Amino acid sequence: MYKTILVPLDLSARAEKILPHVEDLALCNKAKVVLLHVLDPDAPPSDIHLKDLMGRQSLSDLLQHSAEEYLAACRKKLVDKGISVQTRVYWGSVVDSIIVVAEETGADLIAMASHGRGGLAMVFYGSVAAGILHKADRPLLLIRSMEGEPPAPQ
Repeated sequence: MYKTILVPLDLSARAEKILPHVEDLALCNKAKVVLLHVLDPDAPPSDIHLKDLMGRQSLSDLLQHSAEEYLAACRKKLVDKGISVQTRVYWGSVVDSIIVVAEETGADLIAMASHGRGGLAMVFYGSVAAGILHKADRPLLLIRSMEGEPPAPQ
């Protein structure tokens, strides 16, 4: 049913909770998986220290490199299970970038974990999941990933 599954990841363990679901779908459908991390140039990085910039040309190089390393590690876990995986790092607003990459890759499913923010947090931070839900023209598999819940089965 699905040939290409787009999986946006934000470098968090909570976002990775979608991966066991994607793994099952990819194996059942012999689908290719595209792992995506979006770097938003308007969002300030939170975990970057000045020492991390030593030897790098710029902050954008460091962010790009970190995202590529992270996606490579996620890719390896899926490839080891026999799944065809591509990785993409994309610069732009998160919601719009996910929609663009879904179109570019021909993804027929977007699979992601929602961080489960509600109330005031959603007002201040917005919701990527809600944005995708409103803009996507293809199926969306969304799981709620809460802090403190047990790890997903492997």
